[in-house]
Amino acid sequence: MRKRVLAIGASNSKNSINKQFAEFAAKQTPDAEVEVLDLNDFEMPIYSIDREKESGIPELAKTFKAKIKAADFVIISFAEHNGAYTVAFKNVMDWISRLEGSTWEDKPMLLLATSPGGRGGKTVLELATRSFAFMTKGAIRSYSLPSFYKNFTNTEGITDEKLREDFAITLRLFLEAISTVAA
Repeated sequence: MRKRVLAIGASNSKNSINKQFAEFAAKQTPDAEVEVLDLNDFEMPIYSIDREKESGIPELAKTFKAKIKAADFVIISFAEHNGAYTVAFKNVMDWISRLEGSTWEDKPMLLLATSPGGRGGKTVLELATRSFAFMTKGAIRSYSLPSFYKNFTNTEGITDEKLREDFAITLRLFLEAISTVAA
């Protein structure tokens, strides 16, 4: 049975390297049906309790949440803005957290980050890994790719041999963890 994989680049940059990385990771999943979400398709007013009381929850938040529910697991690659999530991602997360069920529907999650710099978004990835542990009961694994433009191409994927091996190990452990839960 084909797994439904939802890949999200947690950035609203039109040329998001994190969207590229999330899509790459999702396509490494054997026998998977991949859907890649673009945060630009989910632009909503900035969340506030007053706005929610006045206007309710936007349909785009409901659509985003429905896509999470339909997936077998979720892959998110985080862009780092000042050591944290992008505003675009945080806003979507704030809105979907107001809907029924857990924020991420207790889906297993592969959390990634990359950046042009040598730390590869590690600060936001550490933040996400810690906080998402409270938002899902599913397995969580994480991986950071440093120096994106040096270590990744759209045609080859991860080009550095050691980084490619490390990613393959992380992906294998993640897939093993979710197959154990499904069994």
